[in-house]
Amino acid sequence: MSTDQTQRGLVAALGRWDLTALVVNTVIGGGIFGLPMLVTVLLGASSPLGYLIAAAGIGVIVLCFAEVSAQFRSAGGPYLYAREAFGPFVGLQVGWVTWLMRVSAAGASANLFVMYLGAIWAPARTTEVHWVVITALFALLAVINIRGVHQGAAASNLFAAAKLVPLLIFVGVGAFFIREGTFASWSLVGHGGWFQAVLLLIFAYGGFDNAMFPASEMRDPRRDAPFALLVGMGIVTVVYLLIQIVFQGTVAAGTAAGRSLATAAGHFMGTPGAWLLAVGAMVSVWGWFAATMLGTPRLTFALGERGDFPKFFSAVHSRFHTPYISILFYAGLGWALALSGNFEWNASLSVVARLLTYGVTCGALLVFRRRDPEAQVFRVPGRYLIPGLGIAFCIVLLTRMNQLDFLILAATILLATLTWLWSRRRVAAS
Repeated sequence: MSTDQTQRGLVAALGRWDLTALVVNTVIGGGIFGLPMLVTVLLGASSPLGYLIAAAGIGVIVLCFAEVSAQFRSAGGPYLYAREAFGPFVGLQVGWVTWLMRVSAAGASANLFVMYLGAIWAPARTTEVHWVVITALFALLAVINIRGVHQGAAASNLFAAAKLVPLLIFVGVGAFFIREGTFASWSLVGHGGWFQAVLLLIFAYGGFDNAMFPASEMRDPRRDAPFALLVGMGIVTVVYLLIQIVFQGTVAAGTAAGRSLATAAGHFMGTPGAWLLAVGAMVSVWGWFAATMLGTPRLTFALGERGDFPKFFSAVHSRFHTPYISILFYAGLGWALALSGNFEWNASLSVVARLLTYGVTCGALLVFRRRDPEAQVFRVPGRYLIPGLGIAFCIVLLTRMNQLDFLILAATILLATLTWLWSRRRVAAS
């Protein structure tokens, strides 16, 4: 197991709070601004319980990630875990499906950012401004991250704090306007869609694995990675739960539209509150970009480092000590996908990719425990219980995927297999 390997030329600059901010940033995106309404329609007054059930389910996965991530000092995250546990072929499958999901999500999120901007600034709805905003979005963060991991982490930290401010104001002010009668008005709304609601929430909690990609640039992954995962996801859970309670206590059933938080804020803070949440949504999406621009390029860097992608992906800038080719490639492809504007398939790919990544990582934990039962790292209690529950949880959810989901998964696996055959032939030829 490559626990002591570090990639040459990179700078170990990420501390535990940088990683915690990265976890928060990659989980809390623009979705939370519309999520409360979707969940409440399914579960009615029981919606807060749905958040807790989903948090417990994702918590099992997070515990597995905490123990596995503590054993690696090399970039790559779940791709590296799968490769070390099950070999290059499985590792490449996980790497490909994770990377494609991240790139497509970047394109979709860029359009979401412009949509929120257009709600408060009409020129953003025009094609020309749309292109300019998306180009500036990718270009600015690419430049920041190429110039150094310190700069990338600083941007992520800033956005993590900035996105929490409007959400905490919403919760803090809204708590004084919660009415029992308003909360009770939702009691007959839910349709009993527990599985659908929990599935929706599971993926609202997803994305934390992105924070584990830059392990080579962590100061002490053995201690800091578990800390960031557990504390970061704890913060997310508390914020999500409080937001849901305030929404249900301030917005009566039948009076909310798709923009859940903006509607609620308008009820108890008026127009300024609605604007605050609209701007907050933009900051939240941009914060997600800042985090994913820091984390995801380290995946293609790791793929290139191990020969599973062309070698130039592992190039490190001589001055800034960052994987600049991988950063540019991620930004460029995400920009192209954003301008194409057709990302309906991204939701299905995200579901499949996360389940595959999470399930394989839980399986990898079983392998690593058998190989080195005395490893001096963060340990999850219950020898095989937690990883077993994690695997079972992912399998159950995978059985609920539709035909399109599996077609996307099959196409991704085929692409990964072709890449694996190419890499093996290249190694044999050399």
